[in-house]
Amino acid sequence: MNALMETLSPQSHRTSPEVAPLEGFTVAVTAARRSDELAALLRRRGAEVVAAPALRIVPISDDQRLMTVSGELAERPADIVVATTGIGFRGWVEACETWGLAEPLVAGMRRSRVMARGPKAKGAIRAAGLTEEWSPPSESSAEVLEYLLECGVAGLRVAVQLHGEPLPDFCSALRMAGADVVEVPVYRWTTPEDVVPLDRLIETVINGGIDAVTFTSAPAAAGLLERSRVLGYEERLVAALQGPVLAMCVGPVTAGPLMARDIATVWPDRARIGALVKRLAEELPETAPLLTAAGHELRLRGQAVLVDGCLRPVSPALMRVLRELARRPGQVRDRNDLLASLGGDGDAHAVETAVARLRAALGDPKIIQTVVKRGYRLALDTDPCAPKS
Repeated sequence: MNALMETLSPQSHRTSPEVAPLEGFTVAVTAARRSDELAALLRRRGAEVVAAPALRIVPISDDQRLMTVSGELAERPADIVVATTGIGFRGWVEACETWGLAEPLVAGMRRSRVMARGPKAKGAIRAAGLTEEWSPPSESSAEVLEYLLECGVAGLRVAVQLHGEPLPDFCSALRMAGADVVEVPVYRWTTPEDVVPLDRLIETVINGGIDAVTFTSAPAAAGLLERSRVLGYEERLVAALQGPVLAMCVGPVTAGPLMARDIATVWPDRARIGALVKRLAEELPETAPLLTAAGHELRLRGQAVLVDGCLRPVSPALMRVLRELARRPGQVRDRNDLLASLGGDGDAHAVETAVARLRAALGDPKIIQTVVKRGYRLALDTDPCAPKS
């Protein structure tokens, strides 16, 4: 009940020109790489950010298999080299430098047809002094595969740089088309060394403390689901992501593990962190319910309410009471229902105190009506229960 006793001044609000698009919302960052950059972009748009990597990238520069494969490709270059990620291709070349294989490997690739899955892979290829033959506009592995199969790969040696996990469908399709496929395992994904932040994030999501979760890789999405399974929270997490929590992905490939669980996802036209944040800033405010009560327009954000365009912070406990009132707009909510939304032990006086503080937070006591001996309701300008003329 400590949150209930927070002092919330009616004057502590922002006027509409100063309200950032994500202000009042809490957004989770699950990225292992560039998480600071993503968090900064979100905060710049007003979001409260909770960062908890859902995976860890483990370089395998000391892996005997990678060294062996690299030596074979340096000695006998592939006809085609597919670079799937920038970090992976750069890591491959850097690992080969420690073994004295970088120069012969890159020299061999100059005789290969090099394909880049996206602009980051393209940049890594050019940084190595190579030139890509082709890169798909969609940044999709499926489009790379389609291009290769259309060109024909029968009898050709194709080196595929993996990106954290095997690509069985991709490589199998090439083999079925007659290619000799060489898989290049540059790094792998694994569980974070410290899982406490991730566990806390999962609990916060299922308890309603997060408004949107961002994903910048498919392994991160899969890692979050897998960790929730280990904790015994998988079904509750999926339900949250299927319901009030927005799942925001950098692209359709990243969204794959979520869509496999029937979780609706959103992604930008371009698979970029900046585009992800821009799309989120457009989508998330639209999820806030719009109500008109006592002559005011109310939009319920995660931990704040826009009242006539002015942002008014509301504590988590009081926001749960308001959401309970808004769940059935205009209908009287029994005090017991509102007490349950507060959580913990309490009595009718606790509800009265919460409503009083909520009225103060919203800036107009008339927004919440008292119905004698019954409870409370939002004073909607249009009563949804009233008979229509």
